[in-house]
Amino acid sequence: MAPYSGCLANDCRAAGGPGVDVTFALAPNEGDANVVSYAYRLSSENTWRTVGGATARVTLTPQRSGLFFLEVRARDDVGRGRLGPGTQVSFMVAEGDAETGRWRFGEAAGAALDSGTSQGARHDAALSVVGATRDERGRRGRISLDTQGVPLPEPVTDRGLLLDGTEGYAATDGPVVKTGASYTVSAWVRPNALGSTDQVVLAQGGTDGFRLLYDGARGTWALRTATEGGPGQVTVAAGRPAVPGVWTHLAAMYDAAAGRLRLYVNGRFQAEESAVALVAADGPLEFGRAASTVSAGYAGYFGGSLDEVGVWQRPLTETEIADEARVVVNDGYNAVELVADWSATGRSGTTLGDTASGYAPELTLSGGAALDGRAIVLDGVDGAATANGPLVDDTGSFTVSTEVALDAAAISTRPVGYVGQILGRRSADGSVWGLWYQVTGMDTVLDPDTFEEVTVPVGAWRFGRRNADGTQVTVTSDQPARLDGPVRLTGVHDAQDGVIELYVGAVRNGDAEPFTATPGSGDFTVGAVTESGSSGEHLPARVMDVRVWAGAMASSQQVDAATGG
Repeated sequence: MAPYSGCLANDCRAAGGPGVDVTFALAPNEGDANVVSYAYRLSSENTWRTVGGATARVTLTPQRSGLFFLEVRARDDVGRGRLGPGTQVSFMVAEGDAETGRWRFGEAAGAALDSGTSQGARHDAALSVVGATRDERGRRGRISLDTQGVPLPEPVTDRGLLLDGTEGYAATDGPVVKTGASYTVSAWVRPNALGSTDQVVLAQGGTDGFRLLYDGARGTWALRTATEGGPGQVTVAAGRPAVPGVWTHLAAMYDAAAGRLRLYVNGRFQAEESAVALVAADGPLEFGRAASTVSAGYAGYFGGSLDEVGVWQRPLTETEIADEARVVVNDGYNAVELVADWSATGRSGTTLGDTASGYAPELTLSGGAALDGRAIVLDGVDGAATANGPLVDDTGSFTVSTEVALDAAAISTRPVGYVGQILGRRSADGSVWGLWYQVTGMDTVLDPDTFEEVTVPVGAWRFGRRNADGTQVTVTSDQPARLDGPVRLTGVHDAQDGVIELYVGAVRNGDAEPFTATPGSGDFTVGAVTESGSSGEHLPARVMDVRVWAGAMASSQQVDAATGG
């Protein structure tokens, strides 16, 4: 098991670390002469693996620190093969080397302090006098709990680094990582606009070091660096276009042992390139710019927000990168940033402004949609409300919540199969994601006023995606949708686990559904779906509020605390 050792009753020593392999030798017990294979799994895995042979060796790679169990069951050659009882061995994985630098930009003024937990020197980053400020739109959102889950005396609104795209930047006074050795860099970014010009997120080492950037020629996120002795610049680029105006998590690494550069977007692997012997480049770590490759000075100024920057002198595992993208506060809570908040209380007119998020998107009402001081009233014919562009990165984690009351009289006229969208975002090949109501059947009940039998629709709440061919990838409510009052609905997309969840009130309904996210192109719409200027699937209902967060809420407790259940 080297470098690990099995835990004993009074001795469980940590060793190795995330990404450090452990090898086990499997053999039958005395008297077991007909073993032909073994089923095995780590405690961090849901599926069993199989290896053949009376004896075998298996190598596993722990993805994070902590206590692990290996469970093994031998299979014999009788009949179809019988599985024996399970045997477990436990071992402790040590913490990986801590970050060499961490910048959260939460200070009210002055330098961005390095809060990295490694034992090396601190690398505070000075902000430029012009073009670099802090605002209260940090990725950790409104923080009400400390890292142990204890409520803070007063909630704190997180700050981020806001750069103007022309002169603004931050920089340390020296190098933070050795660029010729293994390293990982990570950051949350929210670009204001994207075009054909490069915008640098992080860079170190002048023209020979690394650059994590928006690649204007490719229209996507990329890592660019130089190698010793050729072929010169190596670029690893994401396969999907970058999205302006939304929070996106980026991580890039150099694994010197494997000779690979790897890029991750929103905690998911994107691409890799071969790279051997990277240049050991000195120079400060730059936030939001890099040394120009064609002239003296700097170029690639970033316009938008940066936050939660981390740097490690080792390759992180994919699980560790996913954890970075989750922004875990503590068990059961992930940091989420409110990016849209529309409440109809006390409002009238044809537009509904954002009331709390600070990002200021605006809903514009159209057709038979109106504000009555308590709700957005949708007529189910042509009423809708739309906001321009994306609110979140559709391929990233997000949470959306609304309080909705169906118009029972209007719904009663809809046929089985009718779909009315509460809110969501459309693309050319279907609904990228959305919350909707669907009539699933009819039921005969006794009218309490007339004492006559009447036929009423039975329907369900759904969260997920509807494709152009009518197929769906959804989570469905456990109970029929209410027709007699308001209901709080919350949809969660966890990009790191690749699943969606639906909450009715604060209760999770159904199981998490596997979900492959796709980027959208249409408006965000309440009360209908919109595509190429036209709308359909109108819903007769009253919508009291709509809120959208960057980040996936992690539990019923967090949903309840954030939405009021």
